[in-house]
Amino acid sequence: MKSGVSLLVLASLLISQYVQAASLVVYSGRKDKFIKPVVAEFTKETGVKVLLHSGSSTSLLNKLKLEGSNSTADLFISNDAGNLEKGKAMKLFSPVSDKIAKSIPQKLRAADNSWIGLSARARVLVKNKNDKSVEFVNSVFDLADPRLKGKLAITHSGNESYIAGVTVYMESVGKEKTSKWLAGMKANVDGKVFNKHSKIVKAVADGKRGIGLVNHYYIYRHLKKHPDAPIEIVLPDQGKNDMGVAWNVAGVAITKESKNKKDAERFIAFLTSEKGQSLFAKVNSEYPAREGVAAAHEVPAAGSYKVAPVAMPVLGQQRNATLDLIETVGMP
Repeated sequence: MKSGVSLLVLASLLISQYVQAASLVVYSGRKDKFIKPVVAEFTKETGVKVLLHSGSSTSLLNKLKLEGSNSTADLFISNDAGNLEKGKAMKLFSPVSDKIAKSIPQKLRAADNSWIGLSARARVLVKNKNDKSVEFVNSVFDLADPRLKGKLAITHSGNESYIAGVTVYMESVGKEKTSKWLAGMKANVDGKVFNKHSKIVKAVADGKRGIGLVNHYYIYRHLKKHPDAPIEIVLPDQGKNDMGVAWNVAGVAITKESKNKKDAERFIAFLTSEKGQSLFAKVNSEYPAREGVAAAHEVPAAGSYKVAPVAMPVLGQQRNATLDLIETVGMP
C-alpha cells in the first residue's frame, strides 16, 4: 500500500514539474523549425517556457474541439487563416487585448481579435526560364490554357494553401470563372498532382514541368540550395484591372480553456513585436504581418505589387463554399 501511495505521490510531483517546466502549451500547425527560433528568444527574454505540440493545423483544431474543457493547450498556431476563423466560429478562442492586436492590420486578424495574423505568404507562379512555351503566362487564370497540358504543376486540392487561394479567386472574380479555371487546370494536369510545394518547385527546376502554382517562399528556399536553378518567380495578375496576388496568413489564438492567459498574451505580444516579426521574416521568408517590418531581402517587398483585397477572415467564412466548388469540379 505504501509503495502504491509513493508511486502516486511521485507521479503527481513529476506532472507538477512537467507543467511548471512548460508554462505555455502550444498546439502548433507550423513546422518546428519555423517556430522554435522565435520561441527560444521569447523564453530567453521572459523566462516563460513553451512546449510545442506540432501537427497539421486541421488535426490540432479538431483535437482542441474534442478535448473541450479538458484541454491543456494555451495557444493554437495555424498555418492557415481558414482554420483560425473556423476555430473562432466554434468558440474555441479568447480574444486578444486591443492593445496587442492593433499592431497588426485589421484585414490580417479576426474582427473580434480572437486570432491574430503573424506572417503572410503569397500565391505565385514558379516558371522554368528555359521553357519558352510558358512565357505567355501572367495570370493564375492562364493556368487553364490548353497549351499548358502536361506542363502544369499544382498540389492536390486538399492542400490548405490551395483551398485558401481558390477562396481568394472565387471572391475576386466569382464562382463561374473560378469553376472554369479549375476545370481547365484539371484537364492540364490529367490527375497528376503533387503533395508538396517543394516538389513542384523541383519539378519545374528540373524541366519536368514548365510552370507551377506555389507559395512564394518555396522558390527562395530552393534557390538558396540551388542558386543556379533555371527558375524565376512570377507575381500574377498585376494588370490595371487584375485582382492581384492571393495572400494567406499563419496566425495565433489564445484557447478558451487556457489557464495562463497572462503569459499567453505575453507570448503573442512578443510574436507581434518588431523583434518577433523580424525573426519570423528571417526563418521562414514570409511577410511579417506587422507593417513597417521588412521581409527577407530576397523576397519582393510588400507594397511593391498588387495584392487581392480579400480580408483573411473570409478564407474561413467561405471555406465550405470553396470546398463545395472544388468537389463539384472534381479536382484531384
